[in-house]
Amino acid sequence: MDTRLLDRNAEALALFTDRVHAVRPEQWDAPTPCTGWSVRDLVNHVTAEQLWVPPLVGEGRSVSDVGDAYEGDVLGGHPAVTWDRAASAAKAAFREPGALDRGVGLSYGDTTVAAYCSQMTADVIVHAWDLSRAIGADDTLPDSLVGFAAEEVAPYAAELSGSGLFAPAVEPPEGADRQTKLLCLLGRRP
Repeated sequence: MDTRLLDRNAEALALFTDRVHAVRPEQWDAPTPCTGWSVRDLVNHVTAEQLWVPPLVGEGRSVSDVGDAYEGDVLGGHPAVTWDRAASAAKAAFREPGALDRGVGLSYGDTTVAAYCSQMTADVIVHAWDLSRAIGADDTLPDSLVGFAAEEVAPYAAELSGSGLFAPAVEPPEGADRQTKLLCLLGRRP
């Protein structure tokens, strides 16, 4: 079992959970660094991503089996509660004995559950920064998470803006720290 990966996943989920619980009622409609997304849209996106994990990893279902179950608003009237449940279930699915050694079919093809967990963890890390920035919380990411995300996205970072899901990379300022370099690589302007 890759405890480093599972530890980073748990750490990223805990950070995002902290930020979700810090959202004040009047902030749900506030803009985020993700163009066109409100705080609610951002939390909804990350929550929906977590909801996919139990059926794909824990139950061995395919993307087509799950279909459009997690499209639209998955947060309902209690966003933080919905997030907590989704994060907890995803974390548990990744931690099942042997889960990281399995294969999983995603929208872009087959991969390992370990690779899927790594991608999901990096996504949560970056979106924790987005959410922190949007609600005025401390947006400093732990070094362990910055290092993990940088290592994860480096091999495919150039392809991300072409996916339409990320803005093009921006040039980091001279002398930028590791977090700033990571965020610039992912199209953020810290």
